[in-house]
Amino acid sequence: MKKIILLAIAAFSMVNGQWSKVSAQTQKQKVNVSEVQAVATTKAENYAELTFDTLRYDFGKFSKSEPVVHCSFPFTNTGTAPLIIHQAFASCGCTVPTYTKEPIKPGEKGIIDVTYDGTDKFPGHFQKTITVRSNAINEVVRLTIEGMME
Repeated sequence: MKKIILLAIAAFSMVNGQWSKVSAQTQKQKVNVSEVQAVATTKAENYAELTFDTLRYDFGKFSKSEPVVHCSFPFTNTGTAPLIIHQAFASCGCTVPTYTKEPIKPGEKGIIDVTYDGTDKFPGHFQKTITVRSNAINEVVRLTIEGMME
């Protein structure tokens, strides 16, 4: 009889202990869900957005006797938080982008200047990409330049 009572008490203790763990986990999950919702709301309300006037620039035809050409890609921060461009890099060494380094406030404009140097390159059509990485909601944007060096 003592064995049955001891087994019953042990079983009750184990069930009661497991139930409190499940209850604690459920309460903990509820707290985490609300925290995630609060963070998601904050991120949705405060974001930077990188909006370019154009994503492509065509130099058209130019002479190989003057192989260096320049263009600009103006952009606007259409978000609600400051925009920071982390890097802008080209698909090859003949194309060099420079960009606004300071944070761009919401509604303000910035610019990415691109120089293509076709010195010692074969004449003909070319197409290069510039990848822009930022803290914007659209984190990666690709710009394209092209032209015909004759």
